[in-house]
Amino acid sequence: MRLLVLGGTAFLGREVARAGLAAGHDVTCVARGESGAPADGARLVTADRSAPGLGGVEDERWDAVIDVARDPGQVARAVEALRGRVGHWGFVSTGNVYADHSVPGADESTPLLAPLESGGDEPDEYGGKKVACERSVLDGIGAERVLVARAGLLGGPGDTSGRTGWWPWRLAHPAVPGEVLVPDALGEPAQVLDARDLAAWLVRCGEAGTTGVVDAVGPTTTLGGVLAAAREASGSGARAVAADPAWLSEQGVGPWMGPRSLPLWLPFPEYAGFAARTGEAARALGLTTRPLVDTLLDVLRYEEERPADEPRRTGLEDDDERALLTAWHAR
Repeated sequence: MRLLVLGGTAFLGREVARAGLAAGHDVTCVARGESGAPADGARLVTADRSAPGLGGVEDERWDAVIDVARDPGQVARAVEALRGRVGHWGFVSTGNVYADHSVPGADESTPLLAPLESGGDEPDEYGGKKVACERSVLDGIGAERVLVARAGLLGGPGDTSGRTGWWPWRLAHPAVPGEVLVPDALGEPAQVLDARDLAAWLVRCGEAGTTGVVDAVGPTTTLGGVLAAAREASGSGARAVAADPAWLSEQGVGPWMGPRSLPLWLPFPEYAGFAARTGEAARALGLTTRPLVDTLLDVLRYEEERPADEPRRTGLEDDDERALLTAWHAR
């Protein structure tokens, strides 16, 4: 199969290229080349998708295309340039396209946000842009040749956001010996999908011509389940010190991701179902997932290899966590 990856030099795109190569396919990646090198064995075509053209690949024929873009203009131009030259199109969207995240177990029938042709990376704007991207692909290529995968939280080696790497890394390197600060909300739902599992499935769908619009999410567990898997992956004996979520918020500790945060914690009723979508439709189309502990073991290895002076994008600094633990115990 001739596989064209629009992207291919960062996290998921690179895993898609690797999966295609592992399956014996001829893989070409179109990217600016600023996020790193493509997978060994893939051809890189350097092109800026904000400008017309795709570096010449629009003059070739492709059995399958997989696109991970978030910019509606880039997606629309790619569809126009490649229309009639592609057998199957896989587009990676996001669960942020939905207008309601409050219901656990929701599926693809949930109403969507209004499409946005431009915007930023705030959830509603990002989701609205992805809705516009989906429409371009479905309308331009035809639903009978398109798979739209609305991805949930992706993890594994290469996760530069730090969301899936934080807990195994922190348990392996406690700021206070024997203790790790966690929110007292360990029953909240959580879902992690290994990017390698998503990539391999996207390639299989390209091979088989699988179509549909589905939520591609990991199995539903809890924040406590993630911590248990992270403890197993790290071999840590540190105990979780569960602090009151209201107190953490008062101290300026944020949820989900970003500096001075506790990752994967979502203490908002309006997001009660964000990490608890059913995912049944994607599993029915062949999406399979590895055990969470395996993902966290591999992402811990990735975290251990990061440069020591590279700032973390998510989590707590050691001094900050020590101060928070001291203040919590003092209560």
